[in-house]
Amino acid sequence: MVYGIIAVVISYLLGSISFSIVIAKWVKGIDIRNHGSGNAGATNTLRVLGKGPAIAVISLDIAKGIVAIWIGHWMAGDNEWIPVLCGLGAIVGHNWPIWFGFKGGKGIATTIGVLATLAFLPALYAGIIAILSIVFTRYVSLGSLLFVFLTPILIGLFFYTLPLLTVSIVICIFAFWRHRTNIVKLFKGTENKLGAKKG
Repeated sequence: MVYGIIAVVISYLLGSISFSIVIAKWVKGIDIRNHGSGNAGATNTLRVLGKGPAIAVISLDIAKGIVAIWIGHWMAGDNEWIPVLCGLGAIVGHNWPIWFGFKGGKGIATTIGVLATLAFLPALYAGIIAILSIVFTRYVSLGSLLFVFLTPILIGLFFYTLPLLTVSIVICIFAFWRHRTNIVKLFKGTENKLGAKKG
């Protein structure tokens, strides 16, 4: 149990490394949270810094989620709860990073890493639908919400474990909460589309 708690804490600290903030500071000497949409994530990095930094951010954020699950498996043995809680810890760290004043991103890239590692097929199917929605609407937020909404449903249909289903639902709730302003903008038709410049 002690090793499990340590694993979750390590995963949170790992998740708290906000690569969009780090890379924006390194590339342009700015705090990404003061530019564009103000979100410390890959989409805002794309708007403010361009494709190269955005690809680096999304890749590293996904990697955080993957590594967190590995840490959970390595330190927890056969305990089914610890790896999923480590994944949740990494997402919480991304959203509320201790290293950056608890003001982080929305956690979708890290969520992709977590869910794809824990439940590959449900995440793949949900991801395909999410990507198609982004291609046709150019709303990244809509694709993100579809991904986190559909994945728990597909996890339930594929008869995955209770810990995984429970945490995937919590992740979905987190994502909808973090995207609450985007949801309002989607309904109003004022949400930024992929490729649009802001700030």
